[in-house]
Amino acid sequence: MVCIITSAKYAKARHSGESRNPCVWEWMPDQVRHGGIDAFGCRFNNRTNAATPEGRPRAILRQLRVIQAIFLVAAAVLVFTNASAADLALPPVNLGETSFQDGIAFPGWLVEETFIYYDANSFTDSKGKDIPGSNRLTAMSAVTHVAWISSFRLLGGFYGAEVLLPLADLDVDTDFGPNGRERGVGDLIVGPFFIQWSDSKLFGMPYFHRFNLDFVLPTGEYRQNSSVNVGSNIYTFNPYYAFTLIPTDRLEVSARLHYLWCSENSDPFVGLGADNTQPGQAFHANFAASYEILKGLRLGLNGYFLQQFTDDQVDGDDQARSKERVLGIGPGLKYTYERLSLYLNTYHEAAAENRPEGFRGIFRLSAAF
Repeated sequence: MVCIITSAKYAKARHSGESRNPCVWEWMPDQVRHGGIDAFGCRFNNRTNAATPEGRPRAILRQLRVIQAIFLVAAAVLVFTNASAADLALPPVNLGETSFQDGIAFPGWLVEETFIYYDANSFTDSKGKDIPGSNRLTAMSAVTHVAWISSFRLLGGFYGAEVLLPLADLDVDTDFGPNGRERGVGDLIVGPFFIQWSDSKLFGMPYFHRFNLDFVLPTGEYRQNSSVNVGSNIYTFNPYYAFTLIPTDRLEVSARLHYLWCSENSDPFVGLGADNTQPGQAFHANFAASYEILKGLRLGLNGYFLQQFTDDQVDGDDQARSKERVLGIGPGLKYTYERLSLYLNTYHEAAAENRPEGFRGIFRLSAAF
């Protein structure tokens, strides 16, 4: 899903009397951009998954980052705060929405729904320190994901495509600026091309991997005079590489590595007093490891990490101290019965910068045909 809020990224500057910059916080369900036909996905957006073996045939600082990016967004949430200088939040990305056996997929169809709950009562500045005051963000999202893997071989793998559509409900209450609630349909995520390799070996061990080219289109509702929007009003390129390595019959290790690039917004929030803005580039990844304790039941650890590596830009000028970062980690499980798979993942965030820091819970139900 997708949600956009007024930025809190520069709340610290605001309190110190310095010029403030607004940031966008997006939270996207990890499952909004997923992969592996295991779905992907509150920064609020990446993913792609196809049939699993068992089921074969800113939240305010800059921010289903409202909707790490399923269960809400694969979509997008942006937050902007009134300020003379502006700082943007990254659009929604897949943060924790995909996890166990993410790289495993075979020819066929995958339909899944991801539900994401995110709650944060702490917002951090560029140094990772809490922004003073009573500040809270609660976001819920749901992302519908449909993926298809053909039997057509390309570069040794199978060609596939996917589409994700998020819905979001974002409630923000802060002392430093952003306040309000927004609900609606987020930006559409389209993956017209990916290749799934399902019969590879790495050091003699089964190795499933996938390369996906995901694009986020600005189809969500967006109003230039509103600090809270469901749409981001920008195009996003968010390709990823996912893999699953199987050391033993019961043990698996998976990860999904993403690159994020955002286009320029020529109609930014009027409170910024700018002609155009552009969020910086970032790297984000989901990682997980699980062990099958009973037939069809897996328990494990899952996590995600996001690091922005170039500054946001306002009217072509780099905005200092605008990079976002966050780490999330926690336990999770996966249960598979015939063609149905159920995922439950929880994450506690830490080391956040220019973003909210809180708890994320994701429930995903997928069916492979």
